[in-house]
Amino acid sequence: MQNGSVRADLLPSLGIVAGGALWGLYWLPLRIIDELGLGPGWAGGALYGIVLLLLLPMAFRHRESLAAGGFSLFLTGILTGSAFALYAAAIVLTEVVRVLLLFYLTPVWSTLLGVLFLGERLTWNRLLALLFGFVGLLVVLGLGAQFPWPRNLGDWLALGAGMLWSYGSLRVFRGGQAETFVQIFVFVVGGALVSVGFVALFYDVVGPWPQPEDAAGLCLWLALAGLMTLPMLALTIWPATVLSPGRVGILLMGEIVVGVSAAALFSGEPFGLRELSGTLLILAAGAVEVLPSTTKTRAIASD
Repeated sequence: MQNGSVRADLLPSLGIVAGGALWGLYWLPLRIIDELGLGPGWAGGALYGIVLLLLLPMAFRHRESLAAGGFSLFLTGILTGSAFALYAAAIVLTEVVRVLLLFYLTPVWSTLLGVLFLGERLTWNRLLALLFGFVGLLVVLGLGAQFPWPRNLGDWLALGAGMLWSYGSLRVFRGGQAETFVQIFVFVVGGALVSVGFVALFYDVVGPWPQPEDAAGLCLWLALAGLMTLPMLALTIWPATVLSPGRVGILLMGEIVVGVSAAALFSGEPFGLRELSGTLLILAAGAVEVLPSTTKTRAIASD
């Protein structure tokens, strides 16, 4: 990688790290919303709906770009939006640690897609980053040598969410000429549609809609979470238009670092040597990924 490309990749790489940090903090308003009576299943649809309403005026101004994107653009939105809608749904149906690990197989799928469809070369940097990232993830989650193979619907949703995001981010990258706002809008549309479908299919799991007197107290937190969603999506989608899917997947793993740290600060959850060790390994994965490869060690196999 040349110095110019390193500089060109630096800002979007920092952007995706910041986006991952916001995803790592996203559980805070969602937990409050859940305590107020709106479970994760309903919350996803409500939040996507709020963000969709906020974006509609700008969507009207970008209607020509949206129309020009056609079916391909909206398919990308369905894939990326549904990935995070299913991620939220999986949390309802299985253990959070299983969701995190199964979803964050994303860098593997993204790397394979990059090699197959983007002509990327599998570098030692990427392999080392994957190794650091997954070992760090296992350490943070306290899973040791155990691997949570899918065993229920929630597990399969988490695994599928990671695959959808990998393919969706590949399409975002290949369609990088589309405006960032347009990519964000179709992401939200896709997420809203899948969230509504999930609630319809699994109503018994997500539970009833809160009573009117309870729902009134949710409005402020839903609005705040909706406003938080906008920069979070911008810092996720914009870097995905210029960075390879594999790099996006690895750098997004920083969400785990922020989430675990925030849980320790605000919820009194433990943060000891194990959590610190895993955090350092995940940070090392990101550092290895963005560092340039040398000419001699760049690719595992020469062209």
